[in-house]
Amino acid sequence: MAGERLHLTCSAGAPRLDTFLAARLPQFSRARLQALIKQGRVRVNGKPPAKAGQAVPPGARVEVEVPPPEPSYLAPEAIPLDVRYEDAHLLVVNKPAGLVVHPGAGRKTGTLAAALLHHCRGQLSGIGGVERPGIVHRLDKDTSGLLLIAKTDSAHRRLSADLNARRIHRAYPAIVRGVPGRAQDTVDAPIGRHSTRRTEMAVAERGRRAVTRWKVRERFRGAALLEVTLETGRTHQVRVHLAHIGHPVLGDPVYGRGRVAKKGEELPPGLIARQALHAFRLRFTHPATGEERTIEAPPPGDFQQALEGLRG
Repeated sequence: MAGERLHLTCSAGAPRLDTFLAARLPQFSRARLQALIKQGRVRVNGKPPAKAGQAVPPGARVEVEVPPPEPSYLAPEAIPLDVRYEDAHLLVVNKPAGLVVHPGAGRKTGTLAAALLHHCRGQLSGIGGVERPGIVHRLDKDTSGLLLIAKTDSAHRRLSADLNARRIHRAYPAIVRGVPGRAQDTVDAPIGRHSTRRTEMAVAERGRRAVTRWKVRERFRGAALLEVTLETGRTHQVRVHLAHIGHPVLGDPVYGRGRVAKKGEELPPGLIARQALHAFRLRFTHPATGEERTIEAPPPGDFQQALEGLRG
């Protein structure tokens, strides 16, 4: 995959180059932008080398050279994928519960990323500097549902910018403990790392702004089915916000603090062996055609069985 050059104009001026680039190129991490600056790949008005902390004058022309991605360290794996939409620019995958999106501590193989490397066979976005599937957003391991994947760098940039600008609609059905007193509401509470349990997130005064909207779709005895939509995309956002208002997601082993099913255990009606959360609707503007697309995937069998148990 070849590299490319990005050309930007700073109309109003900016106090720092790195801040300007982060605002204009949200598809790149700050670390990636800092690395490009240090490598001498950023020019302001054609004069190298640029410095991260230098001011950018009004009307300045900023050129960013993005080198071709390095080969991925991931090995492709022939893991079956439930592809709900695909073309030359992107695909939408319905991820099953239990499938990890990216490799990490304790999980090097059997990931969605490895499955996408096999499925795409060379058509990959390299936004992060390493050839990899352009996963635009993430889902927790035990949350099922739709994920948007970019095949090209240009598609990745546009979709990431749309995600950052809250132009991608994501909706989730969630079964929660207890019945909310209101028919619908909005949770606007910042989320950050938990002060003592560092692998968890929490509503935190110094966290990043997070906004979740929910409405009740069905009421049961001691539980409810909600439809949840996201305005922001913080880690564990739905689970943290619903637990924060006193209605944790049913089956959530981290934020539910309730009984968790053991592996292989036969569950009584109305229970589920993971968090009862599914990303069922994804609406976005196609980065190449400009057409609005809506993709849906109904909740899987374990979610439906929990619902039927509660209805019974």
